[in-house]
Amino acid sequence: MVARLIKHGDLAPGPVSDALLTLPRQALMPQAYVRRSAPDETPPCWELLDWSVPDDREELLRVLHSGDSVSIQHDGEPLRGRGRGRRSGGAMTSMSSVMGMTSVLLQELDLRGGQRVLDVGTGAGVTAAVACHVCGDAGVTTIDRDAQLTAAAEIRLAQLGFAPAVVAGDGEAGWPDRAPYDREFVSFAVPRVPPALVEQLAPEGRLLVTVGSSSPSWPGLAMVTTNPQGRAQGVLRAVEFGHRAGWGWDRPFLDAAFRTRMAAQAGVTVSRLRPPPPDAARGFWLALGHLRPGLVRNFGAEEVAIGAPQDDSWVRVTRDGVKCTVTEFGPRGIWQEIEEIATRWRAAGEPSEYRIEFDPDGTQWAVAGSGRTRLSWPLNDDRPFENGDLR
Repeated sequence: MVARLIKHGDLAPGPVSDALLTLPRQALMPQAYVRRSAPDETPPCWELLDWSVPDDREELLRVLHSGDSVSIQHDGEPLRGRGRGRRSGGAMTSMSSVMGMTSVLLQELDLRGGQRVLDVGTGAGVTAAVACHVCGDAGVTTIDRDAQLTAAAEIRLAQLGFAPAVVAGDGEAGWPDRAPYDREFVSFAVPRVPPALVEQLAPEGRLLVTVGSSSPSWPGLAMVTTNPQGRAQGVLRAVEFGHRAGWGWDRPFLDAAFRTRMAAQAGVTVSRLRPPPPDAARGFWLALGHLRPGLVRNFGAEEVAIGAPQDDSWVRVTRDGVKCTVTEFGPRGIWQEIEEIATRWRAAGEPSEYRIEFDPDGTQWAVAGSGRTRLSWPLNDDRPFENGDLR
């Protein structure tokens, strides 16, 4: 797994790769789920594999070292004392994140020996274990809202020889008892940078967190740093992949029936239009997701297909060289929204990242450009989001 990550450019030789090579994943995840039903099949069906069962080990090792996300908890169950076998219905409530993304973020965190680290979202304990290995466990705190997860992680980390502070609590509130922290890492997406985590950063500290909107298709990575005097400054960078939404935040999705309608249903078609910015222009798509929330991209479609399931609306865009053909359905004018935000994004200099401004009243803004070309929006903490706002 580590060799593949290095080959693909997600990991470089250094402290994080050394930690991943050293830590046995089956010790942190001695049980994991594999899906036994098709993606859109209902009810879904999973099977829990168990390292203590010899017949499960070969498949479990493949799952743990595939680099994909690993499902570890079904419907909030305790992780210890559960029997292997099938589960039907319900949902997975905790996963260990995709290792390519995790390794990139851990390297960007710039972990070093002796640092005080706050790991928000314990999960399987992978990031906590890496932090303990690199920084020393005395300065590591890991926190998760789910006491079932922290109870299991504390025991499994101890079996690896680590004794960090393991806390059950609201991760967005941080853990002031052991603050300030040199490094903070959040393994779930939030609507804005949690203010408590900013307050708990030490001078010259660094915080990484996925910041999203109610449009889950276009994530942003927020990096907040503090200067030697402790003053915070931040950047929101458009990225291809981000963490899943955190507790209490349900975002829209495109079910199989809606995707089928988007692909085959008739609508209003207009040709010879300027196409939207390409997929690689992630700064545009990030702005669109925040300023015009509720949109979801079907990345499995051959053409650009974007739906607003809550508004029963969708748009299909077929590129034809320098022009495109647009087919649209429903009361929401998604194509007009795309054109409007594209115009503003181009005027702002086609940014791929936005500075984060922290107002004295606690409001956070993502900002690019200035004056008449300024493109900005507030990072709200409302869940679900209301309509986007232009400043």
